[in-house]
Amino acid sequence: MKREAWLLLACLLLGGCDVPAPAPKGYAGLGSEAGAFRQVTPGVSLVFPRDHGAHEGYRIEWWYITANLEDAQGRAWGAQWTLFRSALRPGPETHDWNSPNLWMGHAALTGPGGHQVGETLARGGVGQAGVTAEPFQAWIDDWSLQGDPGIGRLRMQASGQGFAYDLHLATDKPLVLHGLQGYSEKSGKGQASYYYSQPFYQVTGEVERAGQRIAVTGQAWLDREWSSQPLAAGQRGWDWFSLHLEGGAKLMLFQVREDKGQPYRAGTWVDAQGQSRALQGAEIELTPLAWARQANGKTVPTRWRVQVPSVRVDVEVEALEPKAWMTTRFAYWEGPVRVKGSEAGRGYLEMTGY
Repeated sequence: MKREAWLLLACLLLGGCDVPAPAPKGYAGLGSEAGAFRQVTPGVSLVFPRDHGAHEGYRIEWWYITANLEDAQGRAWGAQWTLFRSALRPGPETHDWNSPNLWMGHAALTGPGGHQVGETLARGGVGQAGVTAEPFQAWIDDWSLQGDPGIGRLRMQASGQGFAYDLHLATDKPLVLHGLQGYSEKSGKGQASYYYSQPFYQVTGEVERAGQRIAVTGQAWLDREWSSQPLAAGQRGWDWFSLHLEGGAKLMLFQVREDKGQPYRAGTWVDAQGQSRALQGAEIELTPLAWARQANGKTVPTRWRVQVPSVRVDVEVEALEPKAWMTTRFAYWEGPVRVKGSEAGRGYLEMTGY
């Protein structure tokens, strides 16, 4: 589950003169009707490398990587790279200021010394930001995610005030399609996205903080989603987990919280060989155990008990840095976590709507 909210809000911020702002429905307007945008429906086959690229006709999508890293001293680090596309209206990309697309990038580095954040915004059509499928390239300003030529090998670069990273990612494992062959429901009422991941990257490279470069190795997880109406009215935020377990398996879980009633939950279990199966909400228990107050006064749960008895998972997930608040224009919590219990591991947690 990812970041539709900030894309729609960015539309209002950067492109309000193009279309009138719709009346908000659901969390950040994400339950509003798709209108003339393309609908997400089951039974559509994802095609690669085509679907690594941008999807004209859909309102929102993102390219998102989280990396759990370690330096030679055994210190843990986390790096996030995200590019969002939001369309003001349906239609193809143009090569001028009439482009329907807005782009936003978020980057973060978490580790010894705290959590640092960068953000950049761009209008489509003038070369400042974009994505191509073959060869794969995603960029905004001087931040980039470049394939060689597909996404099996990637170079990931970004920088912000006082931090930077340059990381090389590689895998030969298959992609993971979430939900029903990539059709991922978010509400139980038909709202959905197309959603796939590559959770098996091995990472080498450098992080930089305050001018000091530090060699790191680790694991990374790529998420790709696109949609036009991902949520229903009454849904007010989500909690999303991506976990690398020591035995080699991967676990993705999310819950979308409701104004009334129980949250909508789903997930995917991926074994060490890359074989996956969808997890239904009744299989998942997510229980907050500890809360941390952020600098802006928000309080969020930064330690959770995660239980999935059907795959023998019963773990505690705890934030590496409890104050990993993304101080972007549309703020949320995002940071690396450590895992202990039935199996050790590490991963990432994202929380919105608090």
